[in-house]
Amino acid sequence: MPGIKLIIPIFFLFLSFSLTSTAQTYYIVRHAEKAINDSATMTSTDPPLSAEGSKRATDLRNYLKKKGITHIYSTNTIRTRSTAEPLSKANHLPIETYGPRPDSVFIRQLKALNGNILVIGHSNTVDDIVNGLCGKALLNDLPDAAYDNIFIVTNHNGQYDLKQEKFGNKTPVRESKKRD
Repeated sequence: MPGIKLIIPIFFLFLSFSLTSTAQTYYIVRHAEKAINDSATMTSTDPPLSAEGSKRATDLRNYLKKKGITHIYSTNTIRTRSTAEPLSKANHLPIETYGPRPDSVFIRQLKALNGNILVIGHSNTVDDIVNGLCGKALLNDLPDAAYDNIFIVTNHNGQYDLKQEKFGNKTPVRESKKRD
């Protein structure tokens, strides 16, 4: 039985190492669907969520509720904050605000945190966040009609991996128009 005496300590060493080397995950999404230009429900540059968008924000909460989120970041717009609100309330977490353009200072701030993090941005900033975390250009701006993507960046001891999933109702595929 001398072999078993050697295997048991090796097993516990392996177990303790695997418990201490946990991955950190960033969940990056675009805000949910915004209300259509309607003078009763919209301010000129900061529209609220539509009914469909409110449903998607709830779907996001359901998707992330048990993912161990410790921080929630949003730009300071009604639509991004409203997208974050259901998860914020469910997990009793504040919504932390970041500037309208995610820069290298913000990316370093995210990387310095512990725990799993939700970041809500816009169609033209989600790629900046993902690319900044991964350290390379993997995404471009999202199509204007795309709301169902969730980008999952996992940090395995300094190695960042990207995975894309969908949540909530599928958004219809529309041809993107070239921006001026």
